[in-house]
Amino acid sequence: MAKIIGITGGIASGKSTVTNYLRQKGYQVIDADQVVHELQKLGGRLYQALLSEFGTEILLADGQLDRKKLGALLFSRPNLLEKSSRLQNDIIREELANRRDQLAKTEETFFMDIPLLFEQDYEDWFDKVWLVDVSKGTQLERLMARNNLSKEEAQQRIAAQLSLAEKRQRAEIVIDNNGALSDTLKQVQALLDKERR
Repeated sequence: MAKIIGITGGIASGKSTVTNYLRQKGYQVIDADQVVHELQKLGGRLYQALLSEFGTEILLADGQLDRKKLGALLFSRPNLLEKSSRLQNDIIREELANRRDQLAKTEETFFMDIPLLFEQDYEDWFDKVWLVDVSKGTQLERLMARNNLSKEEAQQRIAAQLSLAEKRQRAEIVIDNNGALSDTLKQVQALLDKERR
């Protein structure tokens, strides 16, 4: 029976830092965001669903999905965000379940990086949940810098997710990502060593 570990965190908390390290160590990681991007590509299942819901105003000139425009539209209107989430969640869940079941056949331990793991009720998929955690200030700074957002835009996106304080209460393992990269990776390595015992 494969051991499946869920990885989550707030937006800009450093999940990719952790998952990149896991991949370097030879572990398979299913990245929910990457799966979503694949499903949103021209002609993909999510692309079709979003197009029929929101029309061509969410497309770029070449017909691809304009993620920036879609994001701005959804985050400025909470009722649309909720509607879009419901629409997309079933398709995403089905695809993630397929990939999980495939990997479970070949891997002893693997990881799934799901940003909205708690919000979308994925807990029961996992043997353990690891939370990549940062302080509010660090999260805000990193998100503004990474996505080139104003403070207000960044706060809006953070507020759309469950707070890190709440996630801390629900995760089995908390990885502190406020310090140096080497400190974070040391924590991850120690967790991997523990899993192997």
